[in-house]
Amino acid sequence: MDETEPAGGVPGPDDVGFPAHRAPRAAGMAELDGLVTRCRACPRLVAWREEVAAVKRAAFQDWDYWGRPVPGFGPADASVAVVGLAPAAHGGNRTGRMFTGDATGDFLFRALHEVGLASQPTSEHAGDGLVLRGVRLTSPVHCAPPANKPTPGERDTCRAWLTRELTLLGPGLRAIVVLGAFGWQALLPVLAECGRTLPRPRPVFGHGAHAVLPATEHGPELHLLGSYHPSQRNTFTGRLTMPMLTDVLRQAAFLGGIGPTGTGG
Repeated sequence: MDETEPAGGVPGPDDVGFPAHRAPRAAGMAELDGLVTRCRACPRLVAWREEVAAVKRAAFQDWDYWGRPVPGFGPADASVAVVGLAPAAHGGNRTGRMFTGDATGDFLFRALHEVGLASQPTSEHAGDGLVLRGVRLTSPVHCAPPANKPTPGERDTCRAWLTRELTLLGPGLRAIVVLGAFGWQALLPVLAECGRTLPRPRPVFGHGAHAVLPATEHGPELHLLGSYHPSQRNTFTGRLTMPMLTDVLRQAAFLGGIGPTGTGG
């Protein structure tokens, strides 16, 4: 029996319990990513992402929108993770790839390429040849939310996916770059669920924030780094500049042991 279907009390994709039931059972990243794309646990997000995919933006009328949850993107053995907020309605929700197809992603991928973590400075669609080196991109919420604002309940329902993703990255994960205060607050309980001991008082978000979580029996110490989110609001006003973001990503690459060509340094 396929446990993704509602039978015998097993939560199906439309059930609010689907992520919490299925995520911990994913044996590997490919299986987890496949399960994420089937999730329909948050009715408001499902309705919005599918409406956007049907109506489309005028500039993308020729596109066949993805219109589903967007899984993480990057190698399953990455030593660095970048955690954002949620896919954009006409970005990831259109292309099916995290941070791809909007101005926020354009800014992020230029920075990743400059630091040596991406094979090219652009990310336009899933078949454009882009390869990430040692870094995996993900978010606390995998569906595009109205006004880019997930509710606390939607964030909590989606949490199991991120917990399992970071658990699967496991012993090799050495640094996490968090883009924005929403991602920072969403990530802290995830880290606790992954068996990490959080500093007391809990680390506060800010650009350049750096907290170190002690090693566990399952992995080395973990560095938590903060950066302002590369939203147009932040980049257009100069609150976040390219040097500011590359400085944080370069520090993460160093802490993750990623050399200039993506090999261990």
